Amino acid sequence: MSTEPRSTSEPRIAIVGAGPAGLMCARVLHNHRIPATVYDADTSLTSRDAGGSLDLHADTGQIALADAGLLDVFAALARYEDQAKRRVDQHGTELAAFVPDADDDAAPEIDRGQLRRLLAGSVPAGTVHFGHRVTGVEAVGDRYRLRFANGGHADADLVVGADGTWSRVRPLVSDAAPAYTGVSFVEVRFDDVETRHPDVAALVGTGHLFANDGAGLAIVAQRNSGGQIRCYLSMRIEADWPRRAGIEPDDEAAVRRYLLDAYRGWDARFRPLLTDTDSGYLHRPIHALPAGLTWPHRSGITLVGDAAHVMPPLGGWGANLALLDAAELATAIATQPPGTALTGYEQRMWARSGPLAAAANEGLARFAGAADHIPDHRAEHQRYQADAAAYRAARA
Repeated sequence: MSTEPRSTSEPRIAIVGAGPAGLMCARVLHNHRIPATVYDADTSLTSRDAGGSLDLHADTGQIALADAGLLDVFAALARYEDQAKRRVDQHGTELAAFVPDADDDAAPEIDRGQLRRLLAGSVPAGTVHFGHRVTGVEAVGDRYRLRFANGGHADADLVVGADGTWSRVRPLVSDAAPAYTGVSFVEVRFDDVETRHPDVAALVGTGHLFANDGAGLAIVAQRNSGGQIRCYLSMRIEADWPRRAGIEPDDEAAVRRYLLDAYRGWDARFRPLLTDTDSGYLHRPIHALPAGLTWPHRSGITLVGDAAHVMPPLGGWGANLALLDAAELATAIATQPPGTALTGYEQRMWARSGPLAAAANEGLARFAGAADHIPDHRAEHQRYQADAAAYRAARA
C-alpha cells in the first residue's frame, strides 16, 4: 500500500528523518512554497529523549536559522550564558576557563528537544509522518520507493536522507559505513540540580565542564535548560565493553561499580557524576564516517547531516553542519535547475564538512588521550563571527 497519493503537478520530495536536518530542509522548502513529506521512525515528536544541549555557531547553524526565518525564535530560547567553558584535570585543578563577553552571540546553547520542537512547529501540519521507520529505499523506474516497517511504502521523485548515522538512504549512493572510533560515552543526567544535586551544580557551574586525566578517561558535563545537567563519561575502550565485563544492559549497579573502578584515581568531587544519575546509564559508542567522504552523484537522491558526514562530537560541528546542509539544499532545490541543484549542493557540502570531520577526529583523539591541548574558545568565537560575515558577503 502507498501512504499517500502522488501529486501530479510537481515533483514529490521525501525527507527521511525528522531531526534538525530533515525538519530544516522541510521548513526552507515550505518557505519557497514547495511541499515535502518527512518520514520518521519515532512514534511522536516527544516519544524519546532528544538528548542534550547544542551550541549553534554563527557561521553555520545560525545562518540556517536566519534563512529559515527562525533566528528570533531561536534567540528567545537560547542560553547565551552557557557558552562558558572550564577545563580541569582529574584532580579538579583548573587548567583554563572561558567566560563569554556579555554581547557574545557566537555559539549560544539550546536543548536538542527545544530545537526539534521549534523546527517541527514551523512546518505545516501533516508534513511529518511519525511512526514511519524506513527499512529500505529502492529505485523503481525513474523514481524511488521508500519501504516502511509498518508494511507500507511511498514513492518519491527526490529523496533526502536526513536519517543520521545509520542511514537507510546512504547505501544508494555509497557503501561507506560508520566505524567505531575507539571511544565510548556513558550518558547520565541530573534533574533539578540546584535543589537535588547542589554539589554537581557547583562543580559544573555554567556552560560546560571538561575534565581529562590524559590517559583515556574524560568527563564532559553540560548545563541544559530547566535546571538539568547532562554528563558524558568518556572512555577509550572496546565498543562492547559491557559484554566483555559481563554487565547486563539494565544492571545499573554493575555499571556503577565498573565506573567507580575505572575512575578510581579521580578526585572525590567527581564521584556524584558516576553514581547519582537520575536517568540510568546510556551507552553511546562513538562512530564516524571516513573524513572527506564523497560519492558519485546520483539523480534524485542526496544526503544531509550525519547521514553524509557523521563525526565525533568534538567541536560541536555535527548539528551545525546538518542545519546548514539542509538550508542550502532546500534553497538550491527551490532556485536552481534540477540537473544542477543537487550536484552544486554536494560539492559545497563536501568542501565544508571534510576538513571539519578531520578536525573532529583529531579533537577526539586529543581529548581521549593527552590533555596537553586546550582550545582557545575566545579565538574560536571570533572565527565563527568572521566566517559568518564572509559567508554572507560571498552570497550578497
